[in-house]
Amino acid sequence: MKPIHIVEGRAVPLERSDVDTDQIIPSDWLKRVERTGFGRGLFSEWRDDPSFVLNEERYVGANILVAGPRFGTGSSREHAVWALMDYGFEAIIAPSFGDIFRNNSSKQGLVIVQLTHEDVDELTMVVKEDTTRLVIVDVDLMKVEVPEAGWQRPFNLDPMIRERLLNGWDDIGLTMRRETAITKYEEVTVTPTLEGIFDSQGQVLQR
Repeated sequence: MKPIHIVEGRAVPLERSDVDTDQIIPSDWLKRVERTGFGRGLFSEWRDDPSFVLNEERYVGANILVAGPRFGTGSSREHAVWALMDYGFEAIIAPSFGDIFRNNSSKQGLVIVQLTHEDVDELTMVVKEDTTRLVIVDVDLMKVEVPEAGWQRPFNLDPMIRERLLNGWDDIGLTMRRETAITKYEEVTVTPTLEGIFDSQGQVLQR
């Protein structure tokens, strides 16, 4: 996972609430064994509709998704995060998120930004007024900004999640930070053994 300090680009407004992980990536796509290629399945049932927002040419290439409340609820499938990132999204902005989805996102490097319902509505309007406007998600300063529109809002991040993103730490990276301590522990720890407990026949020795 690469360090993430700032995500900037264009945004696409997904004006839907209660978008669960099955809608993000339908179950038919879970048969894949690779972790790539899921972008083609993102919102696949909705993308059959020509009027669906991701099918609009003006939003092609957008890397920030502005969604409604309770985004990412439902099952714990990591595939939802994989699909969003494989499609090209680097940050999701919404009033609220599913807890497991939020946790999965932090481990993969997908930036989750929670703003108030009113702020998300305002940002949606700002984006729709001019889809070419640059949106900046600053992880370091914890703020969302649309400089051209003079719009800016702060957001909160769990300190550990912020550190994960800024340093590019996935679960393995966090473990490797303790490599020295782990090595020292292994050097002095006696490996458990069953010697002296069973005889050659597998019977418990009498004591």
